Amino acid sequence: MAPSKKEAAHECVSEEALVHLKSYKYSSVDKSLISNYILKHYWNAFVELLPLWLAPNMVTLLGFFFIISNVVCLEIWMPDLVGPGPSWLYYSFAFGLWMYSTMDNVDGKQARRTGTSSGLGELFDHGIDSLNCTLASLLETAAMGLGTSKTGVFTALIPCLPMFFSTWETYHTHTLYLGVFNGPTEGLILACTIMLLSGYYGPEIWTHKITELVGHHYFFGYHELFGEYSVRDLWVPILLFALIFVHMPFCALNVIKARRRDNLPVLPVFLEWTPMVVYTLSIGAWLFSPYSTLMKENRLVLFCLTMSFVFGRMTTKIILAHLTRQPFPYWTVMLTPLVGGAILGNLPRIGLPAVSSFVELWYLRGYFVFALIAYFRWAFLVIDSICSYLDINCLTIPHEKILANKEKADAAKRAKSPNGFPNGKRAD
Repeated sequence: MAPSKKEAAHECVSEEALVHLKSYKYSSVDKSLISNYILKHYWNAFVELLPLWLAPNMVTLLGFFFIISNVVCLEIWMPDLVGPGPSWLYYSFAFGLWMYSTMDNVDGKQARRTGTSSGLGELFDHGIDSLNCTLASLLETAAMGLGTSKTGVFTALIPCLPMFFSTWETYHTHTLYLGVFNGPTEGLILACTIMLLSGYYGPEIWTHKITELVGHHYFFGYHELFGEYSVRDLWVPILLFALIFVHMPFCALNVIKARRRDNLPVLPVFLEWTPMVVYTLSIGAWLFSPYSTLMKENRLVLFCLTMSFVFGRMTTKIILAHLTRQPFPYWTVMLTPLVGGAILGNLPRIGLPAVSSFVELWYLRGYFVFALIAYFRWAFLVIDSICSYLDINCLTIPHEKILANKEKADAAKRAKSPNGFPNGKRAD
């Protein structure tokens, strides 16, 4: 059923909004040396293995299924997120994350290869990335054996922040910027390396002194600076440093340049951080409250699954507003129960009795169901509206397009063959 005019306008899928999709052109800048000089060749070769009937959005979805499978295995074989689990589990985390990254990087190439590029592709791609933020990081939390400690919670949820700021930056600059060292490439390689090392040596490797792991002679006499520190001890400071002093400043600088270029005021754009501030503070107030039982009862997997939908909705709304040139979306209804959870976990601070672990767990379960239904209802509304307006399919390629692509591929093979036939031989 088509949305009402009011709902369509609110969700950026009115005809006045969708018309911008027809003039949409994807723009990105990737300065990663690894991407440009190494992985680019791998991605170009990999996409040739995909059949021409496979839709690019399905490629994206298949990559996400690897992560979902990993989370299922995590919940079955290492639900405490500490372990140690079986070696193959850590290796499967690395494989699943690598395949997700591969699919995430070749879906655009598959779209160009099949002639099915559209604004829906960027929305679908980055929407899946938003869902994956907490889930892939949850696997990293387990790989390092962090459990439901504060460091574990931080590791699982911190990637939402750089994803938000990159999305906010793209909304204003209309270009996705990836630096020389960026999360989707170098950050992912680091995560896969951590998972592989945990599989080989066990997650306890991250509790050993860095100087003992690397060797004193590699520090050129400065090994005393690291003292008794392990990778776990320095993990949070490293992530915070990368976010605060590397990622955020460049995002803000690019937005400021874009606003000044267009002769627009700069300061109001920083109010657009409001949903992320609410999201971050609410999570911290809820999980780190001494009256909350979620961390004590080991509910981080369920919490991260819930947050994946909340953050996914919040970020994808920004992407959609960018594609359709609509006002910045400051709020999503899915944040409301998160604020409620923060209040629920801190009732004694306002003179009310603390809720039991049973009540808090069922509140979280109810929140998960609500987030799941609200997200997929909204996703269906948006995808159906875009597909109807552009007359395209989301997860399939029309039969006529498949035949045209096959003929084009055969013609290219004939042009390359020495005697004008696809396999170089006459079919007498």
